[in-house]
Amino acid sequence: MQLTSLPNSLRPREKLLEKGAKALSDAELLAIFLRTGLPGMNAIELAQHLINENKTLHNLFNASIDEFCAQKGLGMAKYVQLQAVLELSQRYMQESFVRDAVFNSPQAVYDYLTLQMRGLQQEVFMVLYLDSQNRLLKDEILFYGTINAASVYPREVVKAALKNNAAAVIFSHNHPSGIAEPSQADKLITNKLCQALQLVDINVLDHIIIGGESSVSFAERGLI
Repeated sequence: MQLTSLPNSLRPREKLLEKGAKALSDAELLAIFLRTGLPGMNAIELAQHLINENKTLHNLFNASIDEFCAQKGLGMAKYVQLQAVLELSQRYMQESFVRDAVFNSPQAVYDYLTLQMRGLQQEVFMVLYLDSQNRLLKDEILFYGTINAASVYPREVVKAALKNNAAAVIFSHNHPSGIAEPSQADKLITNKLCQALQLVDINVLDHIIIGGESSVSFAERGLI
């Protein structure tokens, strides 16, 4: 059934205007983004099909460009639109978060980092520079690696921390494999970084590994 054949109360756009976005299902929200369906399948039905095929919205939104464009009803234009929407959403959330961000617990850091590292296919090493009250001064990706490893250089980390007048830092890197457990190499480089920053009186508060939906805090594990 075409959406135009549905009563206004069941049409996603009209429903959103009347009741607000929270009243819509995942399929209805996605249908607004898709705008049109396919022969024999309206936009809501297509949206539900895509959700079912990908299991979760997370999987759909984080599909590679080839995986995304290969799916029924999607293509390059939709991929570009989706990436723009996701990036705008991330920047909005980051802007709201940073305004009063005080990193006084691993959970607070994790919430922030999930905004930064969502969907990254490549391993990166990020540093959060904090003032003496643990307020965020700046975040920065210092090193990019392959999907398996990132090369991290203590001298560059120290230089960047001093440049940003940091009183403390928090390290983070992602494991695109989805497994957050630290490797022996992760532990070794963290120790080297702690020793290097100690020489210039900058505290290392934590190193958090993000792996899919899970995370590991070195501070909580007693590794720092």
